Parts: sequence; structure tokens; C-alpha cells
Amino acid sequence: MNGLSRLPRLYMDPALVPTAQEGAPCPIAPEQARYLGTVLRKKAGEQVRVFHAGMGEWLASIAEIRKDRGGLTLERQLRAPQPCPPLRLAFALLKRDATDLVLRMGTELGVTEFLPLVTERTNTHRINPERLHAIAVEAAEQCERLDIPAIAQVQTLPALLGSWPQQTSLFAAIERLDERESTPPPTPRLVQEGDGLLIGPEGGLSDGECQTLLKRPFVAPISLGSLVLRADTAVVAGLALLGNGLRSAPVSSQ
Repeated sequence: MNGLSRLPRLYMDPALVPTAQEGAPCPIAPEQARYLGTVLRKKAGEQVRVFHAGMGEWLASIAEIRKDRGGLTLERQLRAPQPCPPLRLAFALLKRDATDLVLRMGTELGVTEFLPLVTERTNTHRINPERLHAIAVEAAEQCERLDIPAIAQVQTLPALLGSWPQQTSLFAAIERLDERESTPPPTPRLVQEGDGLLIGPEGGLSDGECQTLLKRPFVAPISLGSLVLRADTAVVAGLALLGNGLRSAPVSSQ
């Protein structure tokens, strides 16, 4: 896109821009107007990039901009809609800053659905969905993906296992996998669209939780190496492994 890649990039609420065509008006939210006008000091006639999963990415020009309101005019499509392959991340809730980091890094690494969990060693049980959505939007704007990941309601690990689709795999990062009694040797599996990654809390999953996971046929235990990683670091390491598997997998014919 040459110089266009340096233009500000804004996520559009699909409800405000259900269809996109050249010359169509495009309203923007008050916080976006304040960002463009007050922070970036943009004026009418200057260009930005806008996107959502259904419209792809478009070049737009500022029609008007005031303190807390403004509007754009769509000019031309830069990228057609192209959502990320389905990839779910189930993670035990962490302290606020660490959870924020998981949302940001997960969005950048292609997670399409976040599944926050309460496990036996989880030390927090609450989230702010609006805050986490805002973090995911900001990360999507920065990393140039076209869709925004969904964020599910907090659930327990047993609830997750009870509702997990049997035809997909849940890759569970289990510490000291080779030391656990009655643990069968993990069978390597190919990563497919719709699979997920499970990362436990700081301190790891309990022995009982690990044994429960290992008894489920759809759970594929994985090791992230011999070192004990922080939970947010484990998220990055695990998603890098799964993401590489998705990128190298054959393209579905459906």
C-alpha cells in the first residue's frame, strides 16, 4: 500500500457501516473523532483507513471533524474481507495487566475467540468485557487484521470441557508432562481450523485438572519446553506453535 500504510487505521462498528461502497458516508464514534481531531490533529479532506470483517479495509477521507463527532466518506477498497482462521484460546484469568497483555498478544497472533477460565489456582474471577474488547480493537488496528476476536463469558474448566466440540482438538500446555504418572505418550496431531489452546494460571494447573484433561480424547497435551514459563509467556509460545501449524495446513476446499 506504499504510503497508505502510514495512515491512521480505525475499526468501524458493523452496525454503523453494514455495507460499503465508493462515496458512501461513514459515521465515526465520538472517541474516534476526538482521537483524529484532538490527538492527531487531522482536518477535513485528510485520509484514513477503516475496516471491519464484513467490509474489508477501505481508504476514506474525513468529511467533517469536531470535538466529539465527525464523518468519513469511503473512497475505495484496499483489502477484501479475509478473516483469520478460527483459533480459540482458553486461558485461566490472570491479574489485570497480565490479562490485558494476553488479549493484546492473542489478537496479534490470530486468536478469533478468547475463552477466559476459572481454575483451581485462579486468583481472580472477574473481567471487564468492555475494556477487553477495547484492547482487542486497538491491537487489531495496530496489527492490521480485519476482524475483531470474540470474548466469551468467564466459565470453569469443567464447563469448557463439557461443551468443547468433539471434532476439534484442545491443545493443553501441561507442565512436566513426562513426569506425570499414568500419562500416555502424547500423539502428535495436525492443527486444524477451530482447534484451541489451553493455558493454565500462574502456578500451573492442579494435578487433578491435569489428569482430567489427559482423560479427554479431544485433548492433545503439549509441552512448551523444559523451562517453567510465566502464563502470559506460555500464551505466546503456544499460539506461535499453533499458528505455525494453521499457516502450514492444507487450505480447506469448503
